[in-house]
Amino acid sequence: MPISLISSFLLYCFVGGITPGPANLCSLSAALRYGRGPALRQWRGLFCGYFLDAMGAVALTWLLGTALNQYVGMLSWAGAAYLLWMAWHMLRSGGAGPDQDPAAPSFKGGLLLQLTNVKVIVFCVAALSGYVLPYAQSLWALLAVGLFLPFTGPLCNLVWLFAGAALQRAFASHRRVVDMVMAASLVLCAASLVAPIK
Repeated sequence: MPISLISSFLLYCFVGGITPGPANLCSLSAALRYGRGPALRQWRGLFCGYFLDAMGAVALTWLLGTALNQYVGMLSWAGAAYLLWMAWHMLRSGGAGPDQDPAAPSFKGGLLLQLTNVKVIVFCVAALSGYVLPYAQSLWALLAVGLFLPFTGPLCNLVWLFAGAALQRAFASHRRVVDMVMAASLVLCAASLVAPIK
């Protein structure tokens, strides 16, 4: 990648990482409902899932090139189904604590969310195919950028998590409304995965 594109690439990474998406909304909700500790447990899973998505994008971009598009559609449906499941559990759990709630923040839940997060998969593939492949077709160039990507979205994700932790007490008396808004946001994310707005 030419040096002149680095600022554009970093802006792309920031905007892609900070904008609302399934992982950011789940981090915000987890921190609002359970506090920073359980939300950070989920974040570790999100980070590992992001890393696996980025490495998968490196491999697929290098091996399959443009044939990758046919697989994104299948992942969209899987991701949408998982988001709907999370929204349903968010509404059902009410005021359950992290020990009684099956949808409470966990490493496994964060990992699964990120592995089915089409926003991240498309983001990684677009970063690699738009900023690396036109200038270097080597696996090493793709791998270098692929190793950098997990430090973009998950770091931006921490902003959402800490905002939720800071606002936890303020929203404690409005838990049902917050749960409904977060669940509705996840439903909108799921709908946008299978029927994107053009």
